[in-house]
Amino acid sequence: MAGLMAGFGHYTHAVVRGIPASLAKEALRTSQAEVDLAKARREHEAYVEVLKTRLGLDVVELPADESLPDCVFVEDAAVVCGDTALITRPGAESRRKETEVMKGTLQDLNLNIVEMTDENATLDGGDVLFTGREFFVGLSKRTNQRGAEILADAFKDYAVSTVPVLEGLHLKSFCSMGGPGLIVIGSSEPAQKALKDKRVIPENGMMSDTSTAISQPTVKKRKCTPDT
Repeated sequence: MAGLMAGFGHYTHAVVRGIPASLAKEALRTSQAEVDLAKARREHEAYVEVLKTRLGLDVVELPADESLPDCVFVEDAAVVCGDTALITRPGAESRRKETEVMKGTLQDLNLNIVEMTDENATLDGGDVLFTGREFFVGLSKRTNQRGAEILADAFKDYAVSTVPVLEGLHLKSFCSMGGPGLIVIGSSEPAQKALKDKRVIPENGMMSDTSTAISQPTVKKRKCTPDT
């Protein structure tokens, strides 16, 4: 999760968190494949080094928490755009305490904090794709309609559309931004169908067709594997 956006694709800070040993056995996963903890930590260290040395970001490194096996996945705990940070309410109850440290960290970066307190809402940051002009929010096992509506209210300057997530854990399990105006999406049938079924959330809260309300970025196919 990167913060303090200076323009689409331009960042000044990134927030990362260490990998707890509990990740290997206790983290929530769609696959039961064995996790090589030492390799995961080496890869994470290399990732952080790239953020620092190649991208020139100020990296805020948070310590791992053994009581929160999934805490390394910081993207799910907050959505940041401009000077506003929406603290999410993760769909998995076991992950909700992850937002406490994230909230304090983003406050220290002088962001305006919006908290998702509605107990009927769920939202994982992994279901939120920002194109620079609008948000797509995946309706998945972890994110619901109410969570998408709260995000729309937090970022009123942007159109927000919901997208059905029919495979994988999150929306960004099968799509991501490849550059300004370019969405890279998986080649599977559910992935290809997803953005065609998007629905915009207007200010009055009534769902509508997006044929005229949403700009149409270029979409390219790619092969991808779902979250593990």
